[in-house]
Amino acid sequence: MQTYIALLRGINVGNKQMKMADLKLLFEELGFADVVTYIQSGNVVFSASANNNLAKKIGKGIQKSFGFEVPVLVKTASEIERILAACPFSEEKKKASYFILLNEPPAKNLTEKVSQETYPGEEFNITENCVYLFASKGYGVAKCNNNFFEKKLKVEATTRNYRTLAKLIELAK
Repeated sequence: MQTYIALLRGINVGNKQMKMADLKLLFEELGFADVVTYIQSGNVVFSASANNNLAKKIGKGIQKSFGFEVPVLVKTASEIERILAACPFSEEKKKASYFILLNEPPAKNLTEKVSQETYPGEEFNITENCVYLFASKGYGVAKCNNNFFEKKLKVEATTRNYRTLAKLIELAK
């Protein structure tokens, strides 16, 4: 069994409401073990025997159980650890950073184009699986947010802060 972390995008905002207890139950019904949810924004640590389209399986289960579609990103705990370790910012900035996790590597030409853009008080670094973002005034007012990068890089993404990702790694051990 491998430990995975599922990150759901856009739940418990607007009309996409779900209780974490119900989400945990769904994961168990899908055959996953050791299921733990963390905070209300759709973070689930679980074990599965193989990564056979886990994101697709989870997405279909959510559609069937809750009646709406949700983008789902699944990573191993070690993948999340590597993403945190590769953060290009100082330790101080890293702990105040946001990690925009990408469902797939963006096209190189789009990455190069977006990397040329600058916004006051915002720094970002685009890799094949994550956009590292430091916004000195906070994510809530950042121009370079999840929607910005999804549109510019033409990939699905979901964003978490350092504290959330570190806690998910801790829960996965």
